[in-house]
Amino acid sequence: MPTKKTRRKNRLAVQFAVPRRGLPSAAALLKFALAAGAGLKDVTLRIVGRREGRLLNRSFRRRDYPTNVLSFRYGGSRGDLVLCHPVIAREARSQGKTVAAHYAHLVVHGMLHLRGHAHGRRMEQREISILRRFGIANPYAVE
Repeated sequence: MPTKKTRRKNRLAVQFAVPRRGLPSAAALLKFALAAGAGLKDVTLRIVGRREGRLLNRSFRRRDYPTNVLSFRYGGSRGDLVLCHPVIAREARSQGKTVAAHYAHLVVHGMLHLRGHAHGRRMEQREISILRRFGIANPYAVE
């Protein structure tokens, strides 16, 4: 008997390990993840505090400080993004950006890493193009 093909939908999830005050909504984060994550089927975005961000960065990159975003590719179309809220908020203030715009940039940046992109001009141009669709300025422009 022929079987019916079922098409698996994307499973994107957001976990908040910090209070949500001052954070973009899960819907906003997912909007940017979907825009940059073509082909990715199973991704979790986890928003963490300084302590967890530092622990993960030290464990996986041997750098003993929290960083803004970490990307974990598991092969195929799966991966996780970890975004450290205190670092992102501090960077946004120092760069004169809104926290929401900086999150948008880092979610797009991380999703492109999950798709296999490496740092460089081509990746930056892709980020700029995706963010422009949402009315977000070039994050690399120096003002």
